[in-house]
Parts: sequence; structure tokens; C-alpha cells
Amino acid sequence: MIYSLFARILEGIPTIKLLVRRLKTDVLFRLDCGFSFSDRVPSEASFSRLIRRIKSSNVLDEINHALVLQAVEEGFIDGNHIAIDATHVEARDQAPQKEEVEQQPVKEPKKRGRKKKEAYEAWKKEQEEIENHLPLFEQKIEK
Repeated sequence: MIYSLFARILEGIPTIKLLVRRLKTDVLFRLDCGFSFSDRVPSEASFSRLIRRIKSSNVLDEINHALVLQAVEEGFIDGNHIAIDATHVEARDQAPQKEEVEQQPVKEPKKRGRKKKEAYEAWKKEQEEIENHLPLFEQKIEK
């Protein structure tokens, strides 16, 4: 099961559900993860329990420490280099405060329905003026 968790990271499989589905459908992936044809594929709950146990123990920290010591002994790492692991990012307790933005005035919605008689007459005059000036404008364009 641990091989399949590493394979999940290497293959870029985002969820445990998709990992289980791939283990059930892809025979070569199943064999690469250490499961034989006769083995049952573990459920999502089994993977969840395994991950919880790994998190609660300090096994991964001990393995990491042993690997670093071994790399120092073999000369791959010396005391001059410092590496920072960026895989864990702490969450914020609160969202950052937003800067106050000037509020724009609220536009009044257009009135719906039939216009009042005075408004209709004013609109009618505007339309007539536009129509009267339109032929003059068209004549200028033709010249």
C-alpha cells in the first residue's frame, strides 16, 4: 500500500478515490505497486487509516533523518548547503483585512411600463427633431 501512495504522488493522481480506481483498472500499475492478480485492492477507508497512522507516528521523520545522515557520510551533502522544504504551507488563522473601496452610487433602475403623457410628448418631440435634421445630414454625406 505504501508503494501505491508513492506512485500516486509520482503519477500526479489527485485523490485516493482515483488511485483506487486506477489500481482496479490498470493491471501494470497494480503490479508496479506490489499487488498481485489475486490480491484485493484496498479500499479508500484502508488508505485513509494508513495515512492517519503514518501521520501520528514519527516514522517518516526518522527515515528522513537517517537519509540525511547517510548523504552527509557519503559526501553528497556538506554543511555549506541549506535546503528548505516548501511542501507544507501553514494556513492563515484569519483572512487579510480588505482595504475600504469607495462605494459607487447606486444607479436607479429604469422605470418599466408605459411612459407618462408628458414624458411621451417630450420623447416624441426629440424624435421629430432628429428626423427633421436627418435629411440634412444625409444630403451632406452624399455631396
